[in-house]
Amino acid sequence: MKILRVFFLSGLLILSSLFFSQTASASSYEGDIRVSYLEGDVQIKAAGTSEWVPASINMPLIEGDAVWVPDGGRFGLELRDGSFVRLNENTSLEVLAVGSGSYQFYLASGQAYMNFFAGRGAFLQMDTPVSSTRVYKRSKFRMDVSQSGDTDVSVFQGDVHVEGSSGKTTVVSGQMLSIGDSYAEIASLAPPDDWERWNRDMDSRRESSYSSRYLPSELSPYSYDFDENGKWVYTSDYGYCWTPTVISVGWAPYRFGRWTWIGGDYVWVSYDRWGWAPYHYGRWAFIGSVGWCWVPPAARAVYWGPGFVGWVSTGDYVSWVPLAPGDLYYGHGYYGPHSVNITNININTVHVTNVYKNVYVNNSITVVNRNTFITGRHETVDPRVVSRIRENDFIARKVQIGRPAIAPTKASYMPVVKSIPSSKMPPPHVRQIQVRQLRESRPMVKNRALSVFKPGTAPRKLPVTAVKEPRKPGAALQPRVVKPQAPGKETQQPQVIQRGIPRPGAFKEEKRPETFRREVPRPGATFKEEKKPQVIQREVPRPGGVIKEEKRPETFRREVPRPGATFKEEKKPQVIQREVPRPGGVIKEEKRPETFRREVPRPNNVIKEEQRPFVQQRQIQKPAPVVREKGKVEQKKGKPAQKEQDKEQGTNVR
Repeated sequence: MKILRVFFLSGLLILSSLFFSQTASASSYEGDIRVSYLEGDVQIKAAGTSEWVPASINMPLIEGDAVWVPDGGRFGLELRDGSFVRLNENTSLEVLAVGSGSYQFYLASGQAYMNFFAGRGAFLQMDTPVSSTRVYKRSKFRMDVSQSGDTDVSVFQGDVHVEGSSGKTTVVSGQMLSIGDSYAEIASLAPPDDWERWNRDMDSRRESSYSSRYLPSELSPYSYDFDENGKWVYTSDYGYCWTPTVISVGWAPYRFGRWTWIGGDYVWVSYDRWGWAPYHYGRWAFIGSVGWCWVPPAARAVYWGPGFVGWVSTGDYVSWVPLAPGDLYYGHGYYGPHSVNITNININTVHVTNVYKNVYVNNSITVVNRNTFITGRHETVDPRVVSRIRENDFIARKVQIGRPAIAPTKASYMPVVKSIPSSKMPPPHVRQIQVRQLRESRPMVKNRALSVFKPGTAPRKLPVTAVKEPRKPGAALQPRVVKPQAPGKETQQPQVIQRGIPRPGAFKEEKRPETFRREVPRPGATFKEEKKPQVIQREVPRPGGVIKEEKRPETFRREVPRPGATFKEEKKPQVIQREVPRPGGVIKEEKRPETFRREVPRPNNVIKEEQRPFVQQRQIQKPAPVVREKGKVEQKKGKPAQKEQDKEQGTNVR
C-alpha cells in the first residue's frame, strides 16, 4: 500500500507540474485583442484545439485563434491601441501573430474593414491567399477575398503596401487594387455600399469621448464603454471613480460572466457590454453613498490581468471576491503593482496576513457549484453556504493562493453556453485551415524593404494595369457572368454559356442551322421538318392571335387549325397573308387560279369544283336589230312587260 501511495502522490505531482507549466508558455499579450462587437452565431477555435465554440463579447483573442462569421452575422475586434478590425458575414479570419504593438491576421475569405490608429511603433499585416498588405501609419481600408483567393484592397484614408507573388505596390486613399495570381488592376473607388457605410457610422461613434479625461492614456481607447454605461463620481479616498448605471438586480463585480480557459489561465469573460477594462485593469471599491465604483490604475502602472479577484476553493464550491485598491493579487505572471507572481515560488510557504477589504461588503462574494465552474451551467447555491464560506474561509484567511487547481475540460474553453445550428457551423474549407502552417509560410515582416513571399530579399515592383472606370469594393466576391445580347442581333456566343429559362410567350431570336425541327406549341402537335431561313422571328401563337407575315418557300404544307382537317398541297404566291379563322369568322374572297377549291365555312362543309368565266359579273345588253331582207333593217318592238321579264331573267333578245 505504501508503494501504491507513493506512485499516486508522484503522479499527482507530475500532473500538477504539467498543468502549471502551461501557464509559462501563455502569451504575454493576452489583453491586446478583445471582442468588441458581436452579432449572430459567431464561433472561435481556440489555439491548440480543434473545437469551434460560440464567441462572447469581451472575450480576449490570442495567437493561433481562428474566427468564423456565418451568414447573418457581424463581428468586431478591438486592439489595445484603439484600432478596429470588423468582419462581415461568411468571413474567416486567423490570428497569426501578436507582438508589442504588432498584429498579423490572415483573411482566408470574406470581407474585413480595418481602422488602424497606428500608435508609436505599431504595425499591421493582413495576409490573404494571394497577397500580403502591410500598414505603418493611420489608415482606413477594407479587404474583400473570394474563395479562390482573389483580393480587392480598397483604401479610404492613408496608404497601404500590397505585395503579391509578382511584386509590391502602394495603394493610396481613393484607390482600389484588385490582385490575383496572374493579374493586378488598380482603379478609383465607386460610391460606398452598405457595409462601408455601416463601418463609417461605427467609427463616428467613437471619435469623441469625455471619459478619456479621467483615464490614463493607455486606457483612453476604451473610453466609449465608460461614456455609454456609467458616470464618473469624485471620492475622497480614490479621486474620480466610475460607477455603472446599466446593471441588473443582484449585480456585483465579477458576477455575470464566466471563467474561461484562455492562454493557459482562467480568464474572466464578462457578459456586461462595458465589461472589458473594469475587469482587467484597476480595482473595485464600495463607496457608501454611491455603491460599487471602479478605480482606474495610475498612469504608467497600467497592467492587464485575467481578473483581479481573491479565490477560495473547497471540495464542492468555488468562490471569489473582487479586490480593492491595495489588495495583493496572486497570479501566474506579473500584473503590476500589488501583485505577486507565484509561477516560480512554493505556494505552500505563502501566508495571507490581511483580509480582503471587500469581504465585509454585503453581496460581494460570488459562490458557484464546482460543476458550474467547469461546465458553465448555473446551479443555485444556498445562501447559508455563501455565508459559511465568507466566515470560515475569507475572514479566517483561508484563501487560496492563485487560481483554483481545477484542470480545464472541453467545456472550459466555452465562454458562453450556447447551441449553434449546424447550418451556421464553419464549412469544410474553413475547418481545413491550419494556423501553424500559415505562420510558417507567411512570417511577420515589419521591414518594408523586405519581401513577405521571399524572406530576406527585396520585393520587385508589381506590374499594375490602370482601369479608367471606378470600381465598387467587393468586386472580387462577385462571379463573372456573360452579359446577355440584345434581341435581333447575330452574335458569336462562347462555347460555355449559362442559359436562362424561357418565359411563356417570349422566345428570343437565336441562330439556328438551316434544317431544324420546329415545335408547334399545341396539345398533341407533332414536329415537322422544313426548310427555313437562317434567322427567323418566332412567336408563340395565342388564342385569337394573328400569324405575322413571314417568308416561306413556294411549296409548303398549310395547317387548317380545325379538328379533323387535312393538309392539301397547292401552289401559292411566295408572299401570302394568312389569317387564323376564328369561331364564326368569314373567309375573305381572294384572287385564285381558274381551278380552285372553294371552302364554305359552314357545318358539313362540301368542297365543290366549278368552271367560271374570266368575267364573273354579266351585264344586260340592249336588243340588237334583226335583218329580215336585204338592205332593210327592222327594229322589233317589245312590250314593256316583256322587257321587264327579260331583265329579271337576264336573257338577251335577238
